[in-house]
Amino acid sequence: MSKIVVVDDSYAELQMIEGYLKAANHTVVSFPNTDKLEDKIAAEKPDLIVMDVVMPGRNGFQACRDLKNDDRFKGIPVVLCTSKGQESDKFWGQQQGANGHVVKPFKAEDLLAAVKRAMS
Repeated sequence: MSKIVVVDDSYAELQMIEGYLKAANHTVVSFPNTDKLEDKIAAEKPDLIVMDVVMPGRNGFQACRDLKNDDRFKGIPVVLCTSKGQESDKFWGQQQGANGHVVKPFKAEDLLAAVKRAMS
């Protein structure tokens, strides 16, 4: 069983992602934005982070890059969730250090497959 941090500014999306992950026996901790994300990640010590890209303040690409540039967190896989499904978006996400990519709207199996791939 893994502990997963979910970051999304949409409450509905958070609820949905949380539901999918909990149904697959993961422990889930959710945050509505990237404010003080490093402090929260340091405290929670998750096995994986699922993060929305388009958010107010620091977006998912920036937050992913910041986490991957931090020695404390660079080993934690990050799966980005985004409404942007272009190959260029996926490539940009990988450039920021993302370990996976799920395009909204997605089904439970899409998310769980991306999580599994990122953690293996």
